[in-house]
Amino acid sequence: MSYLKLNRRTFLGGAASALSLAAFPRFAEAAGSVRLEWQQFKATPQYPSFLHAVQTMRANKNANDPGSWQYWVNVHVNYCPHKTNYFLAWHRGYLWWLEQQLKTFDQNLMLPYWDWYTNPTVPTEFTNAATGNALYVPRVNTNVYSALDLSPFSAANFQRGTVNSFEDGFETRPHNPVHNLIGNVMSSMVSPTDPIFFLHHCNIDRLWHAWALPDGRTMPVTSAPYWTTQTTPPIFTYAPNKTMPKDQTYSPRRQGAVWPNRTPYDYANTARPQVLPLQSQAGRIIRVQGQGRDLTRPPIAFTAGTPPRDVTADRRSIGGVKGVALREQSVSALVTAEASSVQPLQDVIATTTTEFPEAETTDASGPAPAASSAAKAKKFRSVKIVLDNIKITGAGTVGGYFYNVYLDLPDNADIETASSKHLLGTLGAFEIAGESHHGSVTLEYPATGALVRMRAKSTREHVISFVRVSGATAPAGEVIAVGEVRVELTTEVPFVKSKRVKPGRDDVPY
Repeated sequence: MSYLKLNRRTFLGGAASALSLAAFPRFAEAAGSVRLEWQQFKATPQYPSFLHAVQTMRANKNANDPGSWQYWVNVHVNYCPHKTNYFLAWHRGYLWWLEQQLKTFDQNLMLPYWDWYTNPTVPTEFTNAATGNALYVPRVNTNVYSALDLSPFSAANFQRGTVNSFEDGFETRPHNPVHNLIGNVMSSMVSPTDPIFFLHHCNIDRLWHAWALPDGRTMPVTSAPYWTTQTTPPIFTYAPNKTMPKDQTYSPRRQGAVWPNRTPYDYANTARPQVLPLQSQAGRIIRVQGQGRDLTRPPIAFTAGTPPRDVTADRRSIGGVKGVALREQSVSALVTAEASSVQPLQDVIATTTTEFPEAETTDASGPAPAASSAAKAKKFRSVKIVLDNIKITGAGTVGGYFYNVYLDLPDNADIETASSKHLLGTLGAFEIAGESHHGSVTLEYPATGALVRMRAKSTREHVISFVRVSGATAPAGEVIAVGEVRVELTTEVPFVKSKRVKPGRDDVPY
C-alpha cells in the first residue's frame, strides 16, 4: 500500500512563521466543557453537528485550509512526536486545536472518546460502508481487545527516561497496538485520515488524565525543565500560527491565578480501568497463533551471528543475529555476546540499582549486588536491544497484527506472568511507519530496566522473542524482515529521578 507523500513546504504555504506567546490559545472556552464517551455522545445534539463537520471537512480538498480534513492529517505527519518526550502532551494540544475547528460548526461541539476498555470494538457508526458515511474508511480489523493492557496504570513516574514511566509504557501498550490491529491507514503516519483516530486519542488523553489524578502523582511540575526547556520558546508547533506552550498541556482541568481566565475541559469518566474486557481476558488464551494455551517462550529460530563492534564512540554492539524474518508464528533469536561483555553488562545493572534504588524489585533472589569501584569507572551505563535495517512487506504494511518484544524470557515461563519484567515494547507496521517517517528504519528498545527487574545473571546468551498478536483478520507469511537484532552497551544514563508534585508547595494542584 502506498500513502500520500506530503511536502512540508507546501503544507506550510506562505503562512507567517513569526509566533507570539501572547497569541497562544487557552485550553477551553466554556466552564463545564465535557468530552463524552461515544455511546453517550451520539445521543446528544452534538452528534449531528459532528457528522456534518467531518463530512464537510473530508469533502474539502484544499489541504492548506484548516477547514479540510487533510490539513489535520498533515499536521500529524509533519510534527507529531513518537517514542520521545511529549508524545502525550503534543497530542493533547493537537486534539484541542482540532476541537476549535469543529466549534466553527457548533460552538458546543466537543470531541468524543472511544473507551476501548469498556467496548473494544470500533463503534458501528464507523464501520457502516454505506455511501456518504463520512466516518467510514476501510480497516483490517475492528476489534482491539488484544491490544489492551492494565500494567501502565501501575507506573510510578510519568516522564520518559524515569524508572517505570507511564508515558513510555502507555505508548507501547495499548496506544501502538490499537493502531496496529485496526490497520490500513491507522497503521501509518497518515492515521488521522481515519476519524476513529481522534476518538482513540481522546481516550488516550483521558486515561493519561485519569492516571495523573488526584494531584499529578509524579508529573513534572509546570516549572520543571521538562516543560520550560528543550526548545526556545518552550512551545509545541502544529502549523504556522497554531502553537501551544508546553505547560498548557499539563492538565486539562487547570485554572486559576497561574493562568487567569483559563477554564478547563473534563471527561465524563476519569476513573482508571480496573479490569480488562471479557474478550481481552479470554484473548490471552488465543493471542499467540499456533501456541494455543501454551503461552511460553517461542522457539529459537535465528542464531546466525553478527560480530561485536563499536557502532559509535559511545555505543558498542556486543553481539547480534542477522536475517530475522517475522511471520504469523512467534519466534526467538539467540544472541551470543562477546565474552568480554559479561562483566560490563553486570556492572551496568549493579550501578543502575545502586544509584537509582527505586529501580529495585523484591523477589526471592534478594537484592542486586552493589556496584564495585571498577563498575563506577566504566563508561557504559545502559543496555539497548536494537533492530536495524528493518523492512516491511506490502502485506505487512496494512497492519492487523503486532509483536510483543521480550528479552530473556525463561524457557518455560508463562509469558503473561513474565511480561512485567521481560517486555521491552511492541513492533508492527505503525512503529515502523513512525520511524521511517523520521529517518532510517532502526528501532531501539531500552533494556536496562528489564535487566534490573529480572535480576539478570552473568551470561553471554540473550534471547529476544517476538510474540505475534493477530487480529481476527491478519496477513499470513512474512511481514517484517530485520537485517540485524543486536545487543548494545551505551554510555547513556538510563534513569533520571522524578519530582513528585506536592500541591501547594511546588505548584498549584493538578
